[in-house]
Amino acid sequence: MVNNTAEHIITKSPATNHGDPVDIAADIKNSGVYEGTRLIPVLTIAGSDCSGGAGVQADLKTMSANGVFAESVITSVVAENTARVISVQNIDVNIIKDQIDAVFEDIPPKAVKIGMLGSPEIMHAVAEKLEQYNPEHVVIDPVMYAKNGAALMDPSCIGTLIDIIIPRAGVLTPNIPEAERISDMEIRSVADQRKAAQVIQKMGCLSVLVKGGHAHGDARDVLFDGEQFHEFTTSRIPTKNTHGTGCTYSSAIASQLALGYRRGQAIARAKRYVTVAIQHALMLGNGNGPTHHFWDLYEHGLDDSVVGKSQVVR
Repeated sequence: MVNNTAEHIITKSPATNHGDPVDIAADIKNSGVYEGTRLIPVLTIAGSDCSGGAGVQADLKTMSANGVFAESVITSVVAENTARVISVQNIDVNIIKDQIDAVFEDIPPKAVKIGMLGSPEIMHAVAEKLEQYNPEHVVIDPVMYAKNGAALMDPSCIGTLIDIIIPRAGVLTPNIPEAERISDMEIRSVADQRKAAQVIQKMGCLSVLVKGGHAHGDARDVLFDGEQFHEFTTSRIPTKNTHGTGCTYSSAIASQLALGYRRGQAIARAKRYVTVAIQHALMLGNGNGPTHHFWDLYEHGLDDSVVGKSQVVR
């Protein structure tokens, strides 16, 4: 029986709540995740963005900012910047599988975030390794397009994505264009987001978070876990600098799950993190600039850090 009464989780508008990232940092510091010099490992399996704002680069920054040890497996090398995608080179599937083996045999991750999987062959390789290692948490961002609209997934992949990747997700995080493609329906309202989430969840994943960043009004994300709806809402931030926000959001969710937070808590905390990162987005490049993954460190911690206290050697 589906509960149609949504739980609304309203994150304070960043315009009046600049302290949110500091709260997360304090929680991490006090959570006991540090064991000597050990941190909880989290793995990203995704494409590389040479401009540093999205893909594996955004994932590594996000995971580090959220207090976990970031690991990476590169599936594709994307020659892109804030304005355009120039070319894409997919990595040989055997190298992808070797990277995954190398990570799991030595520093097995508590959670895995999966991003760009550019071909059916890559999807099969990653699915095979997920089956082999069975990580505790799997967050999948079904990346199909760059922020500028360029395709990052072969159109022939959609069937493979639905058949062998989506069923392995603990949390699937499509934006509206991706959810439309997967569910084969138009999304023009929150009610449509809910319906699409239901359709996609029936494809085998544990939960679906249909993100509302492409809609009008507040940034409202709808989660469906097979029984209940939950909504996560923040005020929309008027900026074009949102390069890598989907990568950042999903990586933050994976990090928070690895730290021990339940699904709803993990998403709420990740939403808060990415919202403030967008609020303090960087004015870089000629297109959609990147978010500021380390705003909290730069704003509050750098002067008191080892780096801030170091002396210049002349």
